Amino acid sequence: MTLRAALPVDVEAIMALERASFPTDAWSDAMMREEIASPHGWYVVDEEAGRLVGYAGLRAVCGAPDADVQTITIAESARGRGRGRTLLRALLAEAADRGVREVFLEVRADNPVAQALYVSEGFLEIARRPRYYQPDDVDAVVMKLDLRGWAARDAASADDAGVCT
Repeated sequence: MTLRAALPVDVEAIMALERASFPTDAWSDAMMREEIASPHGWYVVDEEAGRLVGYAGLRAVCGAPDADVQTITIAESARGRGRGRTLLRALLAEAADRGVREVFLEVRADNPVAQALYVSEGFLEIARRPRYYQPDDVDAVVMKLDLRGWAARDAASADDAGVCT
């Protein structure tokens, strides 16, 4: 697993994965290019053997106390091996570096695997948006993370990892 910042040259591979993962509501190429180029965005890709197998994006306006996880996508063939968690943690670390205090996201109500990942990292459901994902009429679960609490928990678990018993 190799994580690196997304570059404009990655848009074609990102969009192939985007369309495969979200066939009914994929972003457009132009939207993805704008996100990657934006000073308020931070996108990272996951490569394996020179092939893009995942990507994730954060929107964090300079000086704002909050940020949004825009997307996390893993190729079907690479799922179930912790890549989504690694990408999520990279986004959260970047948000912390930018001074963010709260991170928000929307996740499809019909995606329990993603919801479980977010809950396991400390996100809490704060609202639902009925029929948010179109044309599928699927609700969005709105979630929020106290980033300072997450960072403290993450630091504590890293400290515990070095303790001999």
